[in-house]
Amino acid sequence: MKIAAAVIAVVLWLVVSSKGQTEMSLSVPVEYINIPHGLEITERSEMNATLVIRGHESMLKNIRQGDVKIVLDMSKAKKGEFMYTIRKDDVRIPRNFSVVLIDPAYVKLVFDETAVKKVAIRPVIIGSPEPGYYVKSVEVKPDSTSIEGAASEVRRVNHLRTEPVDITDLTENLMDQVQINFAGRHVRSKVDRVDVLIRIERRSK
Repeated sequence: MKIAAAVIAVVLWLVVSSKGQTEMSLSVPVEYINIPHGLEITERSEMNATLVIRGHESMLKNIRQGDVKIVLDMSKAKKGEFMYTIRKDDVRIPRNFSVVLIDPAYVKLVFDETAVKKVAIRPVIIGSPEPGYYVKSVEVKPDSTSIEGAASEVRRVNHLRTEPVDITDLTENLMDQVQINFAGRHVRSKVDRVDVLIRIERRSK
């Protein structure tokens, strides 16, 4: 009887302790810290992971997306392809909440060495001056920049182009500050704008 009473007491305690507890699902970005100098992440299998967290119902209602983070320490990363397990210890979550499920439970990352290269900057000109006028010259300052990124990405970039400069119906010189177009280029540069000087002259009769 004493054993049966003890078992009943434990069951009742579990029921009471779980009362008001509920679960919710969140899609959380995976963050990477302490990436060694000279390495770049070039591929990742997952940008986000789904977490199922458990807590008191009234508290879960107030939790925000930014309150929960997945942070993976990359301090031991090396060049190549690796699988990293997402553990519950990698989830930063407010007190009084627990992690029930992580999906996917791992991410595949590819690391490459960092490379630097100097490339030219070429202006993109669209349109034509007013009839009777022509483009005498185009100057870009600076006309080159150093790019940095994963070696595999840097090798693909031979030059950078500016955003388009429209010279439709121009009859005089144009000086404009133009952004560099990095679309499709997974590289970094300290220069993101250049000065473009377009000299327009009238055709001689």
